[in-house]
Amino acid sequence: MFFRLPDWLRYEIQHLRERTGINIREWINANPRIIIGITFASVLILLVIVICMLMPEETIKVEEYKKGWFYDLNTGELFVAESDAVVPVEAPSGPLPNGRPAGVLAYVFSYVPEPNDSQRFIGFLEIPDPNFKADSFDSRLSGAKRWGQGKLICTPEDNKWVSANSKEGQAILQEFFQPNAKGEVAHYCLPE
Repeated sequence: MFFRLPDWLRYEIQHLRERTGINIREWINANPRIIIGITFASVLILLVIVICMLMPEETIKVEEYKKGWFYDLNTGELFVAESDAVVPVEAPSGPLPNGRPAGVLAYVFSYVPEPNDSQRFIGFLEIPDPNFKADSFDSRLSGAKRWGQGKLICTPEDNKWVSANSKEGQAILQEFFQPNAKGEVAHYCLPE
């Protein structure tokens, strides 16, 4: 069975041929190298696209740390524990007066690449929000807003816990990610 162009398309091609004075079939027959080149380039582009689509995406490997910084609410001291521990964790000083564990997650920063104890500082502390429901997680949020869902943060100086997504929480986060007077940006310090 022979493929036949629709009448309207045949009419348009005939009309174009009459206006331009060029017969497409004659031009194709007169220039076979150009047509072969266009065909070869089209097939090559198609192959490149298909190969790119079939190649697996390179996954970014995120290094997981075995140890993490924690802060003892009783003594105000940092200590190191397993990073996957569920906060609050048992602190070296024992439980809080209300019986709950005294260890909370701490984010420790420095402005120098390999800091000593005096060059490190605690940016903020984190605990899970007891009022947050897992089914209220909003996947449409991005960046710090997504990270902050279900988390309460505070600074060690001010023991007032606020939602990480609140204005107060965002102000705490911004304070430590702004360059200092020398233009240096604080970076997270890994525990030893």
